[in-house]
Amino acid sequence: MGINFDKALGLHPDALRLRAERTKILASNIANDSTPGYQARDIDFAATLRQVAGGEGLSLGTADTELLYRLPNNPTQDGNTVELGTEQAQFSQNASDFQTSLTFLNMKLKGLAKAIEGQ
Repeated sequence: MGINFDKALGLHPDALRLRAERTKILASNIANDSTPGYQARDIDFAATLRQVAGGEGLSLGTADTELLYRLPNNPTQDGNTVELGTEQAQFSQNASDFQTSLTFLNMKLKGLAKAIEGQ
């Protein structure tokens, strides 16, 4: 009898991949803080994770993940919609959520290892 890792690990591997993808998007926003006309982008994490976990055929990666435009609170004259404070806060929260998902995944793997060892 084999172990079905997809079932055993739940949605945590998908959440980690999606968090990593979101990190790239947010880092790109921060890097383009002073680029005229740059439009800040983000993803709807919860909706995308539901689609991925539900097997709706959406794969992770910027090409397949629906990127949304972030609406600025204070638009600039050069058309750049990046608000550095907002992007840094989102990046920090995403990093914290990534660590939480990684901790849950680590706990699941340790539990599986104990079960395999018969403890």
